[in-house]
Amino acid sequence: MTNPPPPGNWSDPTWSAQPSSPAPDPTLVAGQPVPAQPGPVDPYAPSPYATSPYAPDPYAPVDPYAGAKQPATQPMPGYAPGYPPQYPGYGYPQPPKTNGMAIAAFVLALIGFTSCITAPIGAILGHVAQKQIRLSGEGGAGMAKAAIIVGWILTGFLVLVILFYVAAIVYAIVTSNDSSSY
Repeated sequence: MTNPPPPGNWSDPTWSAQPSSPAPDPTLVAGQPVPAQPGPVDPYAPSPYATSPYAPDPYAPVDPYAGAKQPATQPMPGYAPGYPPQYPGYGYPQPPKTNGMAIAAFVLALIGFTSCITAPIGAILGHVAQKQIRLSGEGGAGMAKAAIIVGWILTGFLVLVILFYVAAIVYAIVTSNDSSSY
């Protein structure tokens, strides 16, 4: 095989009609033969990572009539067969489910800023939620404690406001000048 001449009328000093060296052999790398590509792996071949020659192979076929439990062979929906399902959180455990009573208590305690009547209800529900959380191990203990604190503080303010209004009404009645008694 010869190389084409350079384009145009100029001469290239590196160009010659014959290649300077033969084409490289694709089966040799740096003068050494290329190793063969690995073929398919036999899934039933003995494992080279066995800890003991007497350890049972976990990948060995199991006789279904021998009474041994069969592992689940049905893949989970949404996952490719042969791959384990991916776990949420990249290895971190999932947080526990939040107690619904704690959420309701916290919401009612916060609504107590505007309505005042829901604050004691939120505080009481917070106590109930704390007991449920201790028994069931659910999450939401901080939310229940916040509902108790906010609920009882707002309830205390509500009681002070009611006492202030009652005292103002009593004072107004006592100090009023009744013109009909003269």
